Amino acid sequence: MQRILLIDDTPEIAELLTFALRDAGFQVFAEGYNVGVNELIVAQQAAALVLDCTSYEMSEALFDALRHHPGHENFPIVIISDTPDVAVASLRSRNARRVLLVPKPFTGSQVAQALRQLLE
Repeated sequence: MQRILLIDDTPEIAELLTFALRDAGFQVFAEGYNVGVNELIVAQQAAALVLDCTSYEMSEALFDALRHHPGHENFPIVIISDTPDVAVASLRSRNARRVLLVPKPFTGSQVAQALRQLLE
């Protein structure tokens, strides 16, 4: 069972997404917005990260912290965004690799499918 770190700043959404991803066969560790993302990945032995922050700038900050950490340059990330055009432009400007964007509104199965695609 692959371990997933979910960072979501809305507890109700985190809970629903955790259930959906567990039903899809993932082991999920949910956290609120946390700048210690690299330490959480190591501590939880996560295989991938799902970021769902209210503002894309929050997700961007965590994405940048992750990508600048030695050994996490290609870590698989799913970003859930209510501003997909902004997110796509931002990720393009960063030459982002191993990252998929899921636009809001989303379903748990869309996030699970993105995770499976990244983890293949």
